[in-house]
Amino acid sequence: MSDLTFNDLGLSEALLRAVAETGYTSPTPIQAQAIPLVLAGGDLLAAAQTGTGKTAGFTLPLLQRLGDKSSRQPGRPRALVLTPTRELAAQVEESVRTYGKHLPHRSMVMFGGVGFNPQASQLRKPVDILVATPGRLLDHVSQKTLDLSGVEILVLDEADRMLDMGFIHDIRKVLALLPAKRQNLLFSATFSDEIKALADRLLNNPGLVEVARRNTTSEQVSQRVHLVDRDRKTDLLTHLIREGNWHQVLVFTRTKHGANRLAEKLDKSGISAAAIHGNKSQSARTRALADFKSNDLQVLVATDIAARGLDIDLLPHVVNFELPNVPEDYVHRIGRTGRAGSTGEAVSLVCVDEFRFLADIEKLIRQPIEKFVIPGFEADLTVKPEPIPMGRGQAMRGGNSRGGAPRGGNGQGNRSQGNAARQGQAPRQGGNGSGNGNGQSRRKPAASSRRPQGGNGR
Repeated sequence: MSDLTFNDLGLSEALLRAVAETGYTSPTPIQAQAIPLVLAGGDLLAAAQTGTGKTAGFTLPLLQRLGDKSSRQPGRPRALVLTPTRELAAQVEESVRTYGKHLPHRSMVMFGGVGFNPQASQLRKPVDILVATPGRLLDHVSQKTLDLSGVEILVLDEADRMLDMGFIHDIRKVLALLPAKRQNLLFSATFSDEIKALADRLLNNPGLVEVARRNTTSEQVSQRVHLVDRDRKTDLLTHLIREGNWHQVLVFTRTKHGANRLAEKLDKSGISAAAIHGNKSQSARTRALADFKSNDLQVLVATDIAARGLDIDLLPHVVNFELPNVPEDYVHRIGRTGRAGSTGEAVSLVCVDEFRFLADIEKLIRQPIEKFVIPGFEADLTVKPEPIPMGRGQAMRGGNSRGGAPRGGNGQGNRSQGNAARQGQAPRQGGNGSGNGNGQSRRKPAASSRRPQGGNGR
């Protein structure tokens, strides 16, 4: 498989030329397995870790399946790609344009947060491939600016995230509008039980591709935890960025308000930062992402809306300022680094409130995460964990109900912590770990060869 090239996958000359012009020669495992199956015309259920090239895995064969003729019917696409977030939709459509540059197919991206009328104007022209978020898509259907009766190929991209964000009812509405006879491709970062249930309803005798064990993290990403008091996290993050000379850092918070507050504090301390989340206007989100990609912005602070759909070349650092309450989101967050064969670093700042979240994450990924203590930022592990607000007046306790410290902790300068934790004691302080170490949703979200990752139009 390692010697396989794109020339071996049955792609047309026009697509091979576009791939070659981007500088790629060798397909990723998901591409090598998925592309021939899609070209054969059958349904497909495919899962791979984020950052492994799923987008090119369906855009390339999709373009070929549409042939070399363009649609002549306004507002009646032949292929539909549904994504959970605006950023992912924009990047998928950019990938379609990149790989379809030598073909006559017209593509369009559609999501909320921007004007409806300019999209309606675009739909008055022929379109072959439509990439959309579900809510705005249904808005256009209801206004009769969009006709889905001609869809030959349906792609559900990041389908697990769409279910997490509550899009299942919208997806069912969309499916009811499509022709019964069509090719269905379901791509997902994970194979959850919900995804398999959706696949059973949607797919007809599908091919199956799973190139990584469910909910695994990339071996290209080093992971570590810094134990710290809840009110020292901002100071520790500032210390890590400055001492480590970090120039491009994606930081995740649990809430939109927390993202805004952290970005403001970092900016005031002289570290250029901006927040990106569902309450930000689309223009602000686009501008912040563009500045971050161009290294004009040092830190991008994001909520989990950004855990999918952000494809940033060689992103070196991801920081969990707050651990997610849904352990699968940890996998998606840190999957923003270590992409396309590059290495990356994922750092989590964990206080006593979050020990339960940390235990759930380690159970999910089936491995302990090394724990470190930065001198000067030692955590007081004897304090009582506080409930973590989960929205609408609900609270969820992240800390261990017995008040114990997290298990593991055999990291550098901290080897005594593991045994102490197993004995129900707090880990010892003073390790010498180095400091260098969509808004579209209308629902509340519950390396030898270069390879196309299909989201950044490289």
